[in-house]
Amino acid sequence: MKRGIVALTGLALVAGCTAGTPKPDRTERSTVTLRLVAFDSCADALTDLRAAARKAVGPWGLPRPQEAPDLVGAEGGGARSGAAPADAPPQHSATNNHEAAADEPDVIKTDGTRIVSIVGSKLLVVDPARRVRTGQLELSRAAGAGHWWLSKLLLHGDRAIVLAAAAYDPPAGIVRPSVGLPTDTRALLIDLSGTPRVLGSYRIDGELVDARKIGDTARVVVRSRPRISFPRPAEDATDAERTTANQAAIDRAPVEDWLPRYEWTDGGERRTGQLPCNRLSRPTGHTGSGLLSLLSFDLGTGKLGDGEPTSVVAEGDTVYGTGANLYVADTLGTRSATLRMGGPRPPAETVVHRFDLASPGQPRYTASGSVPGHLLNQYALSEWKGHLRVATTTEPEGRSRAGESSSAVYVLRTDGDELRRVGMVDGLGRGERIYSVRYLGDTGYVVTFRETDPLYTLDLRDPTAPKVTGELKITGYSGHLQPVGEGRLLGVGQEANERGVRQGLLVSLFDVADPAKPTRIAHYHRPGTYSPAEHDPHALLYWPASGLVVLPVSGHRPVGQEALVLRTDGSRLTEVGRVAHPGDDHRAGVIRSLIVGDTLWTLSDVGLQATDPTNLAGRSWIPAT
Repeated sequence: MKRGIVALTGLALVAGCTAGTPKPDRTERSTVTLRLVAFDSCADALTDLRAAARKAVGPWGLPRPQEAPDLVGAEGGGARSGAAPADAPPQHSATNNHEAAADEPDVIKTDGTRIVSIVGSKLLVVDPARRVRTGQLELSRAAGAGHWWLSKLLLHGDRAIVLAAAAYDPPAGIVRPSVGLPTDTRALLIDLSGTPRVLGSYRIDGELVDARKIGDTARVVVRSRPRISFPRPAEDATDAERTTANQAAIDRAPVEDWLPRYEWTDGGERRTGQLPCNRLSRPTGHTGSGLLSLLSFDLGTGKLGDGEPTSVVAEGDTVYGTGANLYVADTLGTRSATLRMGGPRPPAETVVHRFDLASPGQPRYTASGSVPGHLLNQYALSEWKGHLRVATTTEPEGRSRAGESSSAVYVLRTDGDELRRVGMVDGLGRGERIYSVRYLGDTGYVVTFRETDPLYTLDLRDPTAPKVTGELKITGYSGHLQPVGEGRLLGVGQEANERGVRQGLLVSLFDVADPAKPTRIAHYHRPGTYSPAEHDPHALLYWPASGLVVLPVSGHRPVGQEALVLRTDGSRLTEVGRVAHPGDDHRAGVIRSLIVGDTLWTLSDVGLQATDPTNLAGRSWIPAT
């Protein structure tokens, strides 16, 4: 399988010349250069889409896409910096975002004057100063038909936008998607200035991947599948006969079966639309059957509009955003979409698409590139001084999986309409895979694991020659790395014995002030337990003002999760205590925590609890019902 670079330029996205012959500066090009081009017409789009679907379809229909990860992120989570004016809201924590300029959706948000959370199917608004509920909205009733899950919200002044994936039963005559349950992505714009009320709603075909709020604009990523009705095969039909019948169904499908439909309401007026062909582009030589769409909602206008959708024939499952750019990555070769029964397992390849968000409205495609291996999550991506760092693990090829895995960090630079590789450091954790990545400026940290946990420190100052500067081997692993002060990292993961068998929650404090000699100076081990913060950094709270560390932990209590409260002074980790919510089932498990002023707030599906962070004495309980 040849690795290709997908070159994308502008929304018009027309074919053009590639950059000239590369200079001998260690920059690498793929042997095949692909270009993102606009379709000349709907007929042209239909011919191309049918051809790609025919190649991808099998005896049981089109391949199932990889599940989108939960919406995660992390960096910060601390107080607002600088002295606040007298009338400013109290200091408060923020969502544990990867990048400070790109807010990530979550189930709870605060601006210091209000706490807005999603509990079950309800939106709750709490006044943290008076510790009372000031508003409530039943989201399922406001959204209409369908079953919601993965609801998240973004907060912008007196407005919130709630995003959710939803399953629904299509009306009679509406074809279901070719793969899995019918799904759509929904958005509700909610006014919080008084009693919460819906200002507008939005629905589009496809699965919610992720979103970012940058400035006043929410950027939402959705992927959709063709709505092709495949015939029910005879029980004795061969795989070849089933595939032929499915290809015939594809040949009969109109272009509308690929284009996502959307509808929105503003001021009580309902409008509908479908992605026009002139907003759809494709990389030459693509083999995908789904579409990746980006929506843009200006939250300052008080209405959602049509979302200004723009789409590309591609897949995507990882979103990383900065204040200026949005990257959507897709790992090929690991999805069931690329696997055929009895066939060889193709090598994994990660393709990254870059969107320019400098201007309001529709994002502008600028470049794309690819690297070998597969991503762990968005923390494997980092933009720094005009370069994109990408950490991946490459597994042995073939179904026998002979050989050993290894990991690498690649450095890409935007060169015209390509993301070109300018440097790399490989050979990390041979026989292991990446468990966590963190980039802090021109230094990188990579944790790999199989039986022991090597923590690698990387010098990324020269993008053409990144290198390993230090390595620390300890048992267990860190699934998430959190900066907790100058020269300090906090790792959340699992302890393990010498054979790699996991032994329970492990929180490690690392001294990384000397990149050549990373050391672990303190740790907290709680056997038989686990924290979701290992995989969902939004669940982790770090409050720099007092060194408070709060994370949900499960395993000891018969039901639910409690919040474990630790404190670090930069050299020690000490347990302050634990916070549990009332209840006798899993709904009482704590899932989030935040700080407003001098109060620690914790969230579960049964309500919010206010606690004194110094001694964990309860201050108030606000039930969800």
